[in-house]
Amino acid sequence: MKFIIFSIILKIMNNKKKPILTTDGLITRENKILMVKRDIEPFKKFWVLPGGHVDYNEEVEQAIKREVKEELAINTKIKNLIGVYSDPKRDPRYHSVSVAYELKRQGGEISLNEEASAYDFFHMDNLPRKVGFDHRKIIKDL
Repeated sequence: MKFIIFSIILKIMNNKKKPILTTDGLITRENKILMVKRDIEPFKKFWVLPGGHVDYNEEVEQAIKREVKEELAINTKIKNLIGVYSDPKRDPRYHSVSVAYELKRQGGEISLNEEASAYDFFHMDNLPRKVGFDHRKIIKDL
């Protein structure tokens, strides 16, 4: 009987919606922030910070370095934790929680993957009009 009750509870727990863990990275150069122009939805043609989903069995700190490497082909090192962003509406697809880090570029030439059509460095006080997700807030918190 205990096993049946435990199985039912486990099934209920697994059917509940849960937030998805993501990470975002801020790479600065001369008081400017590196951003990429998304070439996929959501926020296609909007400027965003590099980042993405944390894989199962992956540390968040490793995930941000991996995501930046995949998106921009550069190596990075974590300088500081900026914060945790958990507004359920930050991503229109689902509830995601992001851990944002300030990163230091460690080398490599920037090369974009299929998710982005461009990259640029923007002065923190002069960001583009179209910024996706809650990345304007994350930049402000730096």
